[in-house]
Amino acid sequence: MKIEIWSDFVCPFCYIGKRHFEIALEQFQHKEEVEVVFRGFQLDSYAKKDTGMDIHQILSTKHNIPFEEAKALNNELIQKAKTVGLDYQLDTMIPTNSYDALRLSYYAKEKGKIQEYMERIMKAHFTDSLNIGDHATLAQLSSEIGLDADEALDVLENDKYNENIEADRAEGLKIGIQGVPFFIVNGKYTISGAQPSKIFLDILQHAWKEDYDNIKTKAYIADSSSDEHCSDETCKLD
Repeated sequence: MKIEIWSDFVCPFCYIGKRHFEIALEQFQHKEEVEVVFRGFQLDSYAKKDTGMDIHQILSTKHNIPFEEAKALNNELIQKAKTVGLDYQLDTMIPTNSYDALRLSYYAKEKGKIQEYMERIMKAHFTDSLNIGDHATLAQLSSEIGLDADEALDVLENDKYNENIEADRAEGLKIGIQGVPFFIVNGKYTISGAQPSKIFLDILQHAWKEDYDNIKTKAYIADSSSDEHCSDETCKLD
């Protein structure tokens, strides 16, 4: 069974959705026969590397809402993350552009370290308040999971894997992805957003059995009626 996970490292729901999926996978009796494939999908290619603002200020400015309202919304997100054991430190998180971190993910994939890389980069961004747009930081984080720091720097400084990002993005847009996280199970079932682990487990079980008659729908899509950038368990494409 093949599971494709489309995500962006700066999307808070991607980390939460990743945890929900992992919880479901642990309960799935055929977990050893599941191949998980990471697909990069950058939400905002125009995001600045250095914003000079915290995430509350960015949210306030982007949606023209009071700072305190933006902070309250982010505090709700912190509480949501806690339900799956994640410690979001949004007050000190460093907003940045995720392009280089995504580029380096293809190097990690080639070296068989993509799962470790995904976890380390997301934790670095949301919990450790590290700058995942900084080359030296990315190289150090790569070395922590057993990758070569010098090779990682070479990837970053020589613009390697640009074509991989563009190819994944083009494929994602062709599929119709408008936000992440987005999961595709066996090329047939889709899950949009950080859905509860039970939904992931149900889809895994049904896909394994190929029992289409017992599935009410082939897609579990989060409500996207809100115009918030990150809401309804999904971060939307800019």
